[in-house]
Amino acid sequence: MSLFWRIFLLNAAVLVAAGALLLLGPITVSAPVVLTEALILAGGMALMLGANALLLRLGLAPLQRVTKAMTTIDLLSPRPRPEVAGEGEVAALIETFNSMLDRLEAERATSSARALWAQEAERRRVARELHDEVGQTMTAVLLELKRVTGHAPAPLRDELAQVQEITRGGLDEIRRIARRLRPGVLEELGLVSALTALSTETPTPNGLAIRRRLEKDLPELGEEAELVVYRIAQECVTNTVRHAGATVLELSLRRSAAGVELRVQDDGRGIGDVPENAGLRGMRERALLIGATLTIGTGATGGTDVRLDVPVRNGSA
Repeated sequence: MSLFWRIFLLNAAVLVAAGALLLLGPITVSAPVVLTEALILAGGMALMLGANALLLRLGLAPLQRVTKAMTTIDLLSPRPRPEVAGEGEVAALIETFNSMLDRLEAERATSSARALWAQEAERRRVARELHDEVGQTMTAVLLELKRVTGHAPAPLRDELAQVQEITRGGLDEIRRIARRLRPGVLEELGLVSALTALSTETPTPNGLAIRRRLEKDLPELGEEAELVVYRIAQECVTNTVRHAGATVLELSLRRSAAGVELRVQDDGRGIGDVPENAGLRGMRERALLIGATLTIGTGATGGTDVRLDVPVRNGSA
């Protein structure tokens, strides 16, 4: 039965019942109206409106649940779905809404995957150009400066040596940026070695100590999952170094009951009530690409606690 006919029949039933009571009951209306009769009519009217409101609330309750779901659901991970309840158009509406969420989730996953892998391809291209073109050019400049220094007069040698050191520092910085853009150690030596290099090569402010606990006997994750784990760890370490004001950062990678767990903890300021920025949203999107669960919260002693749980089934992520 459609929603219109159900509401119509509910109202009709209430009105028929009220009319039957007036016709068959001992209620009469005098002219002028007596106070007792007015009270009886007012009470009957209130009872009829209350019954009508109750029936309408029961009939429209599923729509209210759908409205709440529309305003509170997480678009990155729209689960759980609203429960299909009610009859007729109400149940059809909830089923259609759930189907729309399925399509949006599938499209979001596909679009995010394309965007993120395109980003990785662009990072590899930029890293290759930095290493092959800019790096080689600066290496040539460094060699030429060394040659000129050997033939320069004594008063200029100290200044040329200083220029050499500045150029060498710039070359090292370019190489470091290229490694961050394209972690070659991840492709060549694996995730544990890449995280070790990340924790040792990341420039840290004075007073920040990085501790790592990386297990080597881990399940096979696959190339894409390892890249996601590395990028999330990289984002967490970068955020801690730049913004947290922490003194200790703990980076751990271990086997868990479901697969592999990455955890990054610090004792800094924490995220507080800061709105989700592009970095945090990017971490969540990367985690969803491999079916992992990302949890960001406050540690037991303050600071930020980030945990990534990567499920491993049938021997791979």
